[in-house]
Amino acid sequence: MRTILMFISGVTFTLAACGQTSSEKTNALKGDGAPVETKKPNSDYKSAFPGQTRVAGVKTSTAYEGKVLTSDLKSPWGLTSLPDGRLIITEKKGTMRIATAAGKLSEPITGIPAVNSDGQGGLLGIRVDPAFEQNRMIYWVFSEALPEGNLTAVAKGKLSADEKKIEGATVIYQATPAYKGTLHYGGRILFDKAGNLVISTGERSDKVTRPQAQELNSSLGKVIRITKEGKPVAGNPFEGKANAKPELYSYGHRNVQGLAFHPVTGDLWEHEFGPRGGDELNRIEPGKNYGWPTITYGIEYSGDKVGTAIQQKEGLEQPVYYWDPVVSPSGMTFYSGDRIPEWKNNLFIGGLSGMHIVRLVIENNKVVGEERLLADQYQRFRDVTQGKDGALYAITDQGRLYRIDKK
Repeated sequence: MRTILMFISGVTFTLAACGQTSSEKTNALKGDGAPVETKKPNSDYKSAFPGQTRVAGVKTSTAYEGKVLTSDLKSPWGLTSLPDGRLIITEKKGTMRIATAAGKLSEPITGIPAVNSDGQGGLLGIRVDPAFEQNRMIYWVFSEALPEGNLTAVAKGKLSADEKKIEGATVIYQATPAYKGTLHYGGRILFDKAGNLVISTGERSDKVTRPQAQELNSSLGKVIRITKEGKPVAGNPFEGKANAKPELYSYGHRNVQGLAFHPVTGDLWEHEFGPRGGDELNRIEPGKNYGWPTITYGIEYSGDKVGTAIQQKEGLEQPVYYWDPVVSPSGMTFYSGDRIPEWKNNLFIGGLSGMHIVRLVIENNKVVGEERLLADQYQRFRDVTQGKDGALYAITDQGRLYRIDKK
């Protein structure tokens, strides 16, 4: 049945691409179509500038397909490429698996410290060392249980030569304070050009912890930059400031599950969950305050206003883009490949409740077009990355691994 479904999907993509006129293709590239979101927003809040939400829709003209490589993953959460092109994938309950280009999965990799997988916790984001071919080191984020509560932690270890276990696993950073809750861990991880780690955390969701997103002596609701040893990077924006953690890079975040560097500008981009409405895409600048929970384009799940219900305030950064209703963004990557030229430097974001992959066309740090990919698959897309072969790869909560590429 899955083969038939994918065939039908591929036919749909191809017919849509071939059916466009030259004029329609030009308009699609410019983002002249109707916005892809047609549902009523949760609030009557007004955007700060044109194009901050519900931008014009675009449509890929190149025939492409989303191919299911495997459906046998167990709640996968993060994925990244090994130097040889295979993928290493985390599963929420606490295992790692290696997947070949054909979708063959390894046995679970052992030697990983215990995770607390309750709620939104588990084994989360993953990256391999830039010098992996020499040192075989892997870095990952997970929710760690301590006597005083749970927190977002970062660990590293060496993948054994037989790829069956992690050797010498060590926790190098803990995002304190711990809290007795199981929500909003953040959990993404990147390497920057200097070989340092960029980590995202959440503010742990509850109203009692929310204010810590604004507090510089807390690691909650932050983007964090540390060395491979877990120490603050020299030159971080709050270095030497009283009552501020020197590892902090930006603050005022809700629950950050997407980090990516722009392939041309090198800028760091981030997305985070809003409550009911107000998912955000931000371009991160060091030391800046991104506003949560003081400003937001979302409302409480109950329908109440968040705080004083303001969307703009001097000194607080506006999102480049926001969604209302939410797409529940999880994982993202910029496309730098050549196989589908019209996707060059576009941003691709997994959508959980949205059940599609978001494609955003960005020009001069503004979103100028939006498209929904693989919406017919009805999957919760948890993470997306670009593989060594130039194709996009995505994982879903239902256990699928997709390869998304030119037909």
